[in-house]
Formats: sequence, C-alpha cells, structure tokens
Amino acid sequence: MKVALLRHTPEPEKTVAMAARLCYSASSVRELEEKVAAGSLEKFLGKILKLGHLSVLEHASFTFGVEGISRATSHQLVRHRLASYSQQSQRYVTATAPEYVIPHSIAADPEKRKRFEREIKRAYSLYSELVEEGVPAEDARYLLPNAACTKIIITMNARELLHFFSLRCCERAQWEIRGMATEMLRLAKGAAPFIFRDSGPSCVRGRCVEGEMTCGKPKEIKEKFKSL
Repeated sequence: MKVALLRHTPEPEKTVAMAARLCYSASSVRELEEKVAAGSLEKFLGKILKLGHLSVLEHASFTFGVEGISRATSHQLVRHRLASYSQQSQRYVTATAPEYVIPHSIAADPEKRKRFEREIKRAYSLYSELVEEGVPAEDARYLLPNAACTKIIITMNARELLHFFSLRCCERAQWEIRGMATEMLRLAKGAAPFIFRDSGPSCVRGRCVEGEMTCGKPKEIKEKFKSL
C-alpha cells in the first residue's frame, strides 16, 4: 500500500481561522487576514473546535493518492459519501499481471497462502485468456476478485476527515482500511497539526463509543495516535 498527500488547501489552519472569524466580525476579509496572521492561531482554533463550530473546517480540503489497496477496501472507502473519488477503471484498464492483496490471516500460513494465490492466479489467467479471445475487459473483469489491487484519488475536507478517522482508525475497523486511514492521518497531521492534533478513533479524544465491542485497550491506542 502506498499513500501520498498530493495537495491540500494552502495554509489550511489559517483558512479555517479566517472563516471562523468572519462569522463573528464586521471586519473586511483583508482585515481578518491580518488579524489571523497577528493573533494566536492555535488558541482561536482550539476555542472554535471546543465550541463544535466544525462547519468552518469544510474550507480546508486534502487530496490523497492511494495505490496497492484491494477492491474490498475501496468498496468500504466510497461509503464515505462526503468526499470525491477517482478510481482506476477495470472497464478501461486491462489487467496485464496479477496484482492482489493477501490478508495477514492467510499470508501467515504457507499452506493457506499457497492455496489462496493458486486460485487468484487461476482467475487472472482465465481473465487474460478471455481478453485475448476478444471478450471486452469490462466483461472479463467479472472474474477478478475483491483482492484485486486498485488505485484511487481521494479528496475530503477537514471536517469529513475527522469523521473518517474516528471510524476507520478504530481497532474495530477492517485491518486494511485502518492501515490506510492511519497513514492518511499521519500525513494530514503534517499539513494541519492543530486541526488533527486529537484526531483518530473516539478513544483518543474521550471515551470509546464501541460499547461491548471495544478493543479494551484505549491507553495503548491513545499513545499510538498521539505519537503519529
């Protein structure tokens, strides 16, 4: 899996602070920009976030490029509807070689891995045969498994990212999307450290919301995400 932060709103935290100040000020936009530059950005943002005035976070967006994840994970990802996605098409891009993700529970056992890869390669082999025989890739792709690798570009605003991280960084999330979300959070923190300071699963900011399904190790999880 490869995850890269391709683009983001320039000075995202300053942009969010300006949007927030505008709501409570009669100043011009230019004056607001000067006030934000002169004032304590973190103190003001902290107050806004504590008040729950999260709509202003929507003015900062982040675009990630992800490759080497499975179709099983991309299917989960696109359920987050307040985002934009552009995914490599299996209709227009013909697979030339088997590219797939092996779950750890299978990869750890040599015999299980062997059987898994045998069936995956068999599916890809038949796929290639059908394409060579003139079957359109859009029809041959019906053979390809959930394990098939894909590439996708994702754009989310900061507010949706906070929500996404709270769900997908949790130990209860499926392992592959959890790994992807955790790396996205690490990159987002580099661009907007204060906004994402307490981001991660719900236990990072307060109590676990998973109830009886909790992983039971909030202290370890908090330490992990504080050190990202």
